[in-house]
Amino acid sequence: MLESLTLGCPHCGEAFETAVDLSSGDQSYIEDCPVCCRPIVIAFGVDASGALDWVRAGREGD
Repeated sequence: MLESLTLGCPHCGEAFETAVDLSSGDQSYIEDCPVCCRPIVIAFGVDASGALDWVRAGREGD
């Protein structure tokens, strides 16, 4: 199940939209900011019912 999220880039502060796949459970991946092109570590957790529980967008190494 894909869910669309609006997140803020931890580098430039601009908002951007991304889609996350909740069907695979908790995940972490790197996506480049569409504005400043710097890498963002996106991590999210899924609860027992399969719904989005938490999400974090941060810099590499944080």
